[in-house]
Amino acid sequence: MKTIARLAAAAALLAATAGFASAQTVKVGFSPEAYPPFWSADASGKWGGWEVEIIDAICTEAKLTCELTPIPWDGLIPALTTKKIDAIMNSMSITDERKKTIDFTDKYYNTPTAVIGPKGEAFTADPAGLKGKIIGVQVSTTHSAYVKKHFTEAAEIKEYQTQDEANQDLAAGRIDATQADAIALDAFLKSEAGMACCDLKGNVAEDLEILGPGVGAGLRKEDTELKGKLNAAIKAIRDNGKYGEITKKYFDFDVYGG
Repeated sequence: MKTIARLAAAAALLAATAGFASAQTVKVGFSPEAYPPFWSADASGKWGGWEVEIIDAICTEAKLTCELTPIPWDGLIPALTTKKIDAIMNSMSITDERKKTIDFTDKYYNTPTAVIGPKGEAFTADPAGLKGKIIGVQVSTTHSAYVKKHFTEAAEIKEYQTQDEANQDLAAGRIDATQADAIALDAFLKSEAGMACCDLKGNVAEDLEILGPGVGAGLRKEDTELKGKLNAAIKAIRDNGKYGEITKKYFDFDVYGG
């Protein structure tokens, strides 16, 4: 009996060790900048927010060990293609232009694109409304591509390394408007600085080619197995209620979109 027990214990230990050894570690690239309510760091530097929790839920469901790896925004795709990271999960929109270089999972959220500006100034989020104004956008984003396509003839475009920098310049009166994800801008408008300076001017017109169908995880084109695992996990957390459980802590609507 002791021999059988020892054999059983050894087999259990071997199985556990094999399972640990086979666990896939995935380096998830993100730009280390505040983008509430999706990303924000606490006093200790630990990152949290809706997208951080969704990443954790997806990786747990897919049985992946995911390591958040900070990379400047405009270096994320080069870091992915050179294998410094294995995925990008950082509110990166799925677009045809990006798909020339990398692949994407299915979307895990989709929200409108908005323009905000100073309180007391009435203008619309279109070329006519932005005529003669300075609009700020984050560099190397879909918003940068959008304003260059739609607003170049009407407005002066100023690019920033982070959206937070654009928000700060708007609050200081150095630019007249900024365009970004509507939810991220809403979070700024609810902050002390945002409430003091600015309000929503409206959502921009749809442009599926530039803005894409939503946000997904960026992957190398050859990583089809990882794509399959992540797609299955995204569907699973939508189906089992985990996605909704996380989302209701941050929003009063379904950010998954139509």
